[in-house]
Amino acid sequence: MAFKIGLLGLGTVGAGTAQILLDRASRHPLLQEIEIHSIGVRSLSKSRPVQLADELLTTDLEAIVNDPAVDIVVEVLGGLEPARSLILKAIANGKHVVTANKAVIARYGDEIYTAANSAGVYVMLEAAVGGGIPIIQPLKQYLGVNRIHAVTGIVNGTTNYILTRMQTEKGEFGDILADAQKLGYAEADPTADVDGLDAGDKIAILASLAFGGRIKLQEVYCEGIRKVSAADIAYADKLGFVIKLLAIAKLQQPATDNSPEALEVRVNPTFVPKTHPLASINGVYNAILVEGEPLGQVMFFGPGAGAGATASAVVADIMNIAAVLKSNNNATTLHPLLSCSHQHYCAIAPIEDVVTRFYARFLTKDRPGVIGKLGTCFGNHNVSLESIVQIGFQDSLAEIVVVTHDVREGNFRKALDEIRSLDAIDSIPSILRVL
Repeated sequence: MAFKIGLLGLGTVGAGTAQILLDRASRHPLLQEIEIHSIGVRSLSKSRPVQLADELLTTDLEAIVNDPAVDIVVEVLGGLEPARSLILKAIANGKHVVTANKAVIARYGDEIYTAANSAGVYVMLEAAVGGGIPIIQPLKQYLGVNRIHAVTGIVNGTTNYILTRMQTEKGEFGDILADAQKLGYAEADPTADVDGLDAGDKIAILASLAFGGRIKLQEVYCEGIRKVSAADIAYADKLGFVIKLLAIAKLQQPATDNSPEALEVRVNPTFVPKTHPLASINGVYNAILVEGEPLGQVMFFGPGAGAGATASAVVADIMNIAAVLKSNNNATTLHPLLSCSHQHYCAIAPIEDVVTRFYARFLTKDRPGVIGKLGTCFGNHNVSLESIVQIGFQDSLAEIVVVTHDVREGNFRKALDEIRSLDAIDSIPSILRVL
């Protein structure tokens, strides 16, 4: 039997997907049974990197999701609309869906998966997180026997590229960002990347899979890298760290035996010890570290974007669906390891309740007793300090760096509020969490 694909979008990922499906030599034999039936594009006249018969192309995207001949709809349009509406129409018409759209899944996954389960179809999204890194199916299947404790990842190549160059070139964020935009490593509007929103979408998806519950995206704390300076990069290096934008989902330790279980789900720039597995992930590469019991630690590493990497994940999902349909003769019962079965929402801890270490850099007037006053303010709010040292001077201001032990974030913020009221404090240029 042949499985017919309706491809929505022929940009970078769409063209890469089409190329794999057309160039099937020396690939898995199941690809011989998968054929492109139609491709939805915005313009018929645009030049494309892949050779296609003219009759495959159409600007009528709805016709593809309504076409009875199409078995699997592959959505690689990007953006929220019309992608969301087309996915839902495809599901309503009994079609399986493969998507690379993390923004749609993170925001509308509950609606999409409820519809898919009701219709008895699959929605597959390996390409939505980590590009070509296989992480979605491992979390669904191979790691499912573990009790997952934490998922920690570098899941945005643009920010990792910028931070890597800041580390190696000692440059400032704004200068490196501008150069990255010229080179095509950062978008003209870099907001989703540098403000942590893209990584927030991705960790919401990974948290849902790792911890077996749906995630409300608005409860995911996102903090980007705009405030990371060359000075912070230099201090991190002196203290034995590198700075990475981490996406973190982890089980929070209950305050008491009777406390309800909750998750931390957050994105923030972080001091990462140089000995940590994620510290050596540089450039545009992604890596995701999964910790669980009895497995321990396992890390997934690879290219986080690009035509080849992402298209590889898209076609792998198509093959997964085709294999199940072929073996089950199109049975309406969904494979439990490929479908999404959880329907409850995970309880997400507010950022004020997260317990972590902090690095903070203060600029103060050069007066006696400033360090003692800082220590007193921290002590007033149960913030234990690992180190507090005066590094040097910026003009006439003393520069003081503090690293804490594990502390509840709410307590740390209250201490900072008290410190800001001190006459000797000029500013607090940097506050970063420590892994």
